[in-house]
Amino acid sequence: MAEVINTENEEDLQSQIEEVEALSAIYGDEWCVIDEASRIFCIKISDDLEEPKLKACLQIILPPDYPSTAPPIYQINASWLRGPERAKLANSLEDLYVQHAGESILYLWVEKVREFLVEKSHSAETVDQPEKVNLTAEEEVDDGEDIPDFNTLKLNTESAHLFMDHGNDEEVPPIKHGSAITDRRSTFQPHLAPVVTPRQVKMVLEKLYENKKIASATHNIYAYRIYCEDKHSFLQDCEDDGETAAGGRLLHLLQILDVRNVMVVVSRWYGGILLGPDRFKHINNCARNILVEEGYAASTEEATKSGGKTKRPKNKKIK
Repeated sequence: MAEVINTENEEDLQSQIEEVEALSAIYGDEWCVIDEASRIFCIKISDDLEEPKLKACLQIILPPDYPSTAPPIYQINASWLRGPERAKLANSLEDLYVQHAGESILYLWVEKVREFLVEKSHSAETVDQPEKVNLTAEEEVDDGEDIPDFNTLKLNTESAHLFMDHGNDEEVPPIKHGSAITDRRSTFQPHLAPVVTPRQVKMVLEKLYENKKIASATHNIYAYRIYCEDKHSFLQDCEDDGETAAGGRLLHLLQILDVRNVMVVVSRWYGGILLGPDRFKHINNCARNILVEEGYAASTEEATKSGGKTKRPKNKKIK
């Protein structure tokens, strides 16, 4: 039998090589090759090349079937870019991909991000140091913040089909709001939703941001875990939203509790007084409380009685 050669992937690879060469020529030192063999790249983008007020780092992984059938996997690093604004920019990149499906898209994405930065810097909300606008005084911002974290980016690889899923057959999962914790004028409130697809994660975030109070929170930290039965593995990810390391800690909590098919968002409204490490304790306590209330995790007392094992909800379904 004659060997079948996948010419489509060869064509995709050639398209990628040509696109990367073009981008390197256009952007020079702004374009960076992280791992050519794994097709990992990044580009630093600013609103003004000479006197930048806003900057962002666009990190990219090119899957083998890009551009023919799959979008690039990306992550945007910018300390000032938070909830609603991040969602707005993500939606604009998604729209661009849908409009140009099957084509090389990176140049359009870079210029769309740059356009977003320019509009933001010219808006009345811009201040002298926009990178610190949405951070509490507990955050230390330095030049290292925009260094790509590709361990996190690789978590998003299986989420690429978010861009391909524009059907209206999915409803927004029911969202539960937990009890708030207040400490030294900072308030933390958890929100929980059952999710079984990355698309639903996005829908939950969009629904939450429709609430003006949640949208105005200093940080909306979230994490989710989705169990893929066909692959016997988890699709999981997290977001700090400016509260450095909080998303990773929240995801770690979900992993320890061994919960699945659930998303937890914790909103924090900063009250002007530094909490130090206590803020992470409140974020995780909020998350654990709502997971227990909704039956995704056992209470401390129940877990002790059962030998530390976590109970899972029976046949939890999204209505």
